[in-house]
Amino acid sequence: MTRPQKPYTITFLPANATVQVDPARVPYDRHGKPGSILEIAMGHDVEIDHACGGVAACSTCHVVVKSGFESIAPAEEQEEDMLDTAPGLTPRSRLACQAVPSGACDIVVVVPSWNRNHAREGDH
Repeated sequence: MTRPQKPYTITFLPANATVQVDPARVPYDRHGKPGSILEIAMGHDVEIDHACGGVAACSTCHVVVKSGFESIAPAEEQEEDMLDTAPGLTPRSRLACQAVPSGACDIVVVVPSWNRNHAREGDH
């Protein structure tokens, strides 16, 4: 993983939660690729549903990158295959578990309403 060279922010909509990403603290050892949007969200207590645990085996962590899309490496084939199953697919859709920002600019992502888990099980 190429670590970002400078701090940047990710804003999660509609929660309106903004996270300052410190490159020295990435990865957080959470779900998804190291430094992914999902990992950063989970590392800052921003919930994004991810039924498969962040391994690109579903599309529940589908997000739409409203700005900063150009700072994220292109999707790999496995991610593209899973995105094909996501409702509401747009040209700026990504799986949060696979999308790793470079830190070149700030990011704004929208978590679609159908991908927000409003009821969550407790820890087992």
